[in-house]
Amino acid sequence: MGNSLSKLKVAILGTGNIGSDLLIKIKRSPWLECSLFSGRSTTSKGIKMAAEMGIKVSTKSIDAIVEDADNYEIIFDATNAEAHKEHAPIFSRLNKFAIDLTPARVGKMCVPVLNLQKCMKVNNVNMVTCGGQATVPLAVAIKNVNPNSVRYIEIVASISSKSAGAGTRANIDEFTQTTSDALKYFTKTPDAKAIIILNSAEPPVHMRNTVYAIIDNPDMPSIIKAVKDMEKKIQKYVPGYHLLYEPVFDNKRVTTAVEVVGQGDYLPKYAGNLDIITSASIEVAEHYAKTFLKEKRCKSICAD
Repeated sequence: MGNSLSKLKVAILGTGNIGSDLLIKIKRSPWLECSLFSGRSTTSKGIKMAAEMGIKVSTKSIDAIVEDADNYEIIFDATNAEAHKEHAPIFSRLNKFAIDLTPARVGKMCVPVLNLQKCMKVNNVNMVTCGGQATVPLAVAIKNVNPNSVRYIEIVASISSKSAGAGTRANIDEFTQTTSDALKYFTKTPDAKAIIILNSAEPPVHMRNTVYAIIDNPDMPSIIKAVKDMEKKIQKYVPGYHLLYEPVFDNKRVTTAVEVVGQGDYLPKYAGNLDIITSASIEVAEHYAKTFLKEKRCKSICAD
């Protein structure tokens, strides 16, 4: 990664909406620096933008990642689920820390507010889905208050159709399955379901997510407090994340909803679904970078 001890170099694989949004966020990060932006399309708007920013670009996709392996420590995979399944063994052979933004479920599922430290102990983390990042923490907050009486959890993620790129549309089935898997894994609730809605409304609407939980005799004051506390924790790395309404209880069902307003980095602010998964990924990468650079500085001081 060169002689710099101030920033950790990263590579981005995938030059579409997600990869391009990552690039802008990395550009302003105090801990990360993009050394390679690689994809397949020669007409990619992201490729053109990166080149204008002075960043090394390639249309050789994974081959460029392999050829330039000495110049970065972290790889963001912003392609699609099937592609990541092919890429993961390559990342492993390169001994790089891989952050997977597809719903491939190859690596350890990672929701920063829930298991960031544990994710530092593996070499491939899966960022679940945008709906998973938005709703799983709330489901966990609810479940933790009533650990023995939650019988069913369901989430509905509604995103603007305009914010759903080719990768998102190609991975709809993987989205629902991976989000359901994350709900079951983090809440330890076997009966869980996820639904995604592509909303074609004009003007485009912000991302909205609803969490439903069937609970016997819920402790509502404690649930409300737990959900609000979780909201504040997520807002530290996703500023546009906020509750639409606090949890309510009716007919043995607790319901709450959140909206995610994007930061407007690459796409408009209605693309909160894009913003939450890239923001969560940056949170993971920066935490890894801080640890990596701290260790490198220690080694450098000891050597002197």
